[in-house]
Amino acid sequence: MVYDRYAAICQTLHYRTTMSKAACFLMASAVWAISGTNATIHIILIVHLSFCGPNFIDEFFCEIMPLLPLSCSSTYVNNVMVVVADMFFATFNFMLILVSYGFIISSILKIQSKEGNKRVFSTCSSHLIVVAMYYCPIIHIYVLPGLGQSLKEGIVASMFNTIVTTALNPVIYSLRNKDVKIALKKLCPFLGNN
Repeated sequence: MVYDRYAAICQTLHYRTTMSKAACFLMASAVWAISGTNATIHIILIVHLSFCGPNFIDEFFCEIMPLLPLSCSSTYVNNVMVVVADMFFATFNFMLILVSYGFIISSILKIQSKEGNKRVFSTCSSHLIVVAMYYCPIIHIYVLPGLGQSLKEGIVASMFNTIVTTALNPVIYSLRNKDVKIALKKLCPFLGNN
């Protein structure tokens, strides 16, 4: 999404060629290939572990980090791979988003009209809110336990990521829709004063 915003705002005249069907297919394929490779590596590493203790996971869903303490064999390689993968994917994606939005903000500041400025920024602000809502709990859930934080502390972030982020994502994007705004003002009359 951030590359789409970047192409639409910073390379407006080249948008159709930059975001062609082939380019979108290539980006989607790359994401699927990277995600599949990451999952395959973790599955292979977990298959080689021995489990002899309790089989109770105190989490909402079975993930790698809560599963590793249940193993009676060494999980050092698994822990290293989790941290490396999380740091690489989280940091790499987050840096791409920051760099792209740096270019986008630079382009927004060059727009002379206030209406154009407002329109472009409102387009990007919903994406930035969703990115922040997504990355904050993800870092708390995946990166911090690999650096020594207790898994118990990530349960609230895990619940936030599972329920709140998922529920608010479509709401945030739909707030730009005029019909949704009108319905929301009818539902909550105190919002009409703003």
